[in-house]
Amino acid sequence: MKGIHEIKVRIGAATLVLSLALLGTLPAAAEDTAAVYKAKCAMCHGADGKAETPVGKKMGIHDFASAEVQAMKDAELIAAVSDGKNKMPGYKKSLSADQIKDLVTYVRSFAKK
Repeated sequence: MKGIHEIKVRIGAATLVLSLALLGTLPAAAEDTAAVYKAKCAMCHGADGKAETPVGKKMGIHDFASAEVQAMKDAELIAAVSDGKNKMPGYKKSLSADQIKDLVTYVRSFAKK
């Protein structure tokens, strides 16, 4: 019996360590996406996504929290980021598909603020 208990304790401890390790990677991914947004998007769209920057105002960029933007399908937003839209450049050559998907998720988060 002692052997089975010891095995269960070790499995439980290993599961806990693995779970904590995986949880530790999630904030880093979110930080990476925030850094990409800041580097590629915030100059025009603003840190808060409201497009109240000089460029955003001049070009009539939509607020990411607006019903219009939030009603867009993910595929539409992915296409806009990948290929560009209006005067916005496309980023498919400088960002990976996963980074672009993460940016779309990030844009969706502005509706919750």
